[in-house]
Amino acid sequence: MVSRRERKLLRQKGARYVKGETNTGLVTSDDSSKLADSKGASGKLKGTLKGKVTGKVNGKSQYTHSAHSVKSESKFINKILHIYEYQYKKLFLIPVIMLVLAFIIIGANFAITGEFVNKGVSLKGGVTVTVPFNEQFDSVSNDLLEKELLNLLPGSDVAVRSLSEAGNQIGIIIDASDVDTNSLVNTIKLHLNLEQQDYTVETIGSSLGQSFFREILTALLLAFIFMGLVVFIYFRTAVPSLAVILAAFSDMIITLAIIDLIGIKLSTAGIAAFLMLIGYSVDTDILLTTRVIKRKEGSVFDRVIGAAKTGLTMNLTTLSALTIAFIFTPSEVLKQIMLILIIGLLVDIINTWLQNAAILRYYIEKKGDRQD
Repeated sequence: MVSRRERKLLRQKGARYVKGETNTGLVTSDDSSKLADSKGASGKLKGTLKGKVTGKVNGKSQYTHSAHSVKSESKFINKILHIYEYQYKKLFLIPVIMLVLAFIIIGANFAITGEFVNKGVSLKGGVTVTVPFNEQFDSVSNDLLEKELLNLLPGSDVAVRSLSEAGNQIGIIIDASDVDTNSLVNTIKLHLNLEQQDYTVETIGSSLGQSFFREILTALLLAFIFMGLVVFIYFRTAVPSLAVILAAFSDMIITLAIIDLIGIKLSTAGIAAFLMLIGYSVDTDILLTTRVIKRKEGSVFDRVIGAAKTGLTMNLTTLSALTIAFIFTPSEVLKQIMLILIIGLLVDIINTWLQNAAILRYYIEKKGDRQD
């Protein structure tokens, strides 16, 4: 304790007694000023931080708004992952329904046209007339010309498309089937005021077109069979192998149904696109199956998510390249290939990560391999 006399002497020297603030209970005037400065600096710092946190942008806190956005986004992603983890059996119904609808669409197309796919001239047989632009003939409306030719040639199947070079239209190509070649050529000459040297004619017999179609279908079927054999040899397990094959089959059927639905006339190049689609489809399915079956670290769901990150990145980069090629290529043949691959890859995302992943998870959980 400090005596009354000592307190008096200290008071005279400009010090003050503060009980319990220091070990001695004394704070000198110098200490008081330092303490005040410290509190002032602390107050300024708090004010600055408070100003930053509560600084307003358009009447709202910038930092609060940013934190809220991140939190909302994280909450949304977590909700999606929660549904994907615990509701995968219900999500499995989406590709199943799509496959059923695809069979219905293909069946309806067969009932109406007698064919399960809309064939182009190269597969069905017919006549292709190429008309380049010249000084007298430098523009035409494809849709209008197609309608007029269909009116002038009833019962025929006519399609008019652009002939392009370096992004510029340099002519038109007229594909027609179920029509006499001379009738078609004479009608085009009269309608467009053409001379003999202004166009070229290419004729494909119906038997040759049908032969092309059968051979290409055989190649497609063999490619699918050999793909299935390779998958069985690699995994040596029935269910995962069948899941991969089912996913690839679903990709082909659903893509074909969409093509029928939007009215694309399939050419030999389009069949080649389906062959390419088998490879693209099996690629992600084998990636998923290998990660889930062959690896044992982490839970089954963790392995699926790990495979999805890689697989979706592959799909998105490929889709970006295909979209750019589809937009900028002048060739109608390449456009058809790119469009079929784009549709097929979008369908493959659903079949791989909702159908194949669900089958694999159910299969492994039945075996008691789930670790989460």
